[in-house]
Amino acid sequence: MDLQSLILPLLIVLLAVPLFLQARKQKRAVAEQQKLQNSIAPGDKVMTTSGMFGTVVSTSDDSIDLEIAPGMTTTWVRAAVREKVNTDTAAEAKKDQVSAEANSAEAAVITESKAEVAEPIEQQKIN
Repeated sequence: MDLQSLILPLLIVLLAVPLFLQARKQKRAVAEQQKLQNSIAPGDKVMTTSGMFGTVVSTSDDSIDLEIAPGMTTTWVRAAVREKVNTDTAAEAKKDQVSAEANSAEAAVITESKAEVAEPIEQQKIN
């Protein structure tokens, strides 16, 4: 066999394998999302695709009711739920953010600016 007769099959394989792997990855992601949406139960804290956080109050076949504030309930399509929110992780993230802000505030106090303040424009006109 010569090299020219192997180029076409090799080219087909090189194009087909990434397409096959991409299709498998997408199928797996869809299955995970479906599993998540089917596992939603009252009391779960979730985030919607638009970024709204809420607690699931009740569920039906294709919709869920989210409490987004005390006494305020909204109805959402089940497919609008992006992920369940772990409250322990959220509390730790907020704690880390507060400590980072405190550290940056301390750093701001330590570094002093050498900038000079210009005279007000009214006084510059007089001088």
